[in-house]
Amino acid sequence: MTSSSPGPVTADDVTRAVRAAITTLRAAEDADWGVNAGSLEWSCWETGEHLADDLFSYAAQLAPADPPQDTHVPFGWARKRPGGPANAVSADPAGGVAGLLQVLDACGALLAAIVRTAPPTVRAHHIFGVSDPEGFAAMGVVETLVHTHDLATGLGLPWSPPTDLCARALHRLFPDAPADTDPWTALLHSTGRADLPGRPRPTTWRWYGTPRPA
Repeated sequence: MTSSSPGPVTADDVTRAVRAAITTLRAAEDADWGVNAGSLEWSCWETGEHLADDLFSYAAQLAPADPPQDTHVPFGWARKRPGGPANAVSADPAGGVAGLLQVLDACGALLAAIVRTAPPTVRAHHIFGVSDPEGFAAMGVVETLVHTHDLATGLGLPWSPPTDLCARALHRLFPDAPADTDPWTALLHSTGRADLPGRPRPTTWRWYGTPRPA
């Protein structure tokens, strides 16, 4: 599937993932974003807001001079409806889908900027383990790739992200990912979105953001 070391995940990878997602999603600006996003119980609009919020939240975790090691930076997260995503960032509906995609673009740029400028020794809390700037970059890439898959499924769009982005994110966050298939399929399987021969899709999953020993 991948080489033993496909290289680190970088700020440029975050930018590439977000720009590829936005390019794909712009084709559905006039579609109904109230439909569910793939197998999620969130609408496409809610999922787009959640993705933007993920990218913002990862930037926020790394940004303080003394990042928290055991909790989140205490922004006010709230749900617009029971069962919906809990977000600190939302898009003004008056801006339409174009506005939502601009919010996504801005939040991706924030994460890329923080990853690019944070010292590699910085550590910050995540529920899946205290992580470093590369780890948060990889998380942002995974969130972008798989939630764009959810959105593209709901909106009827084709979506095939760059293989090298998938490979680097898998290498960084999913050490037990299947090695006998292509990186994108392995990433979908690892995040509970695809079956593989002899391997039903996981009903629960997680990644491992803790920095690996050098």
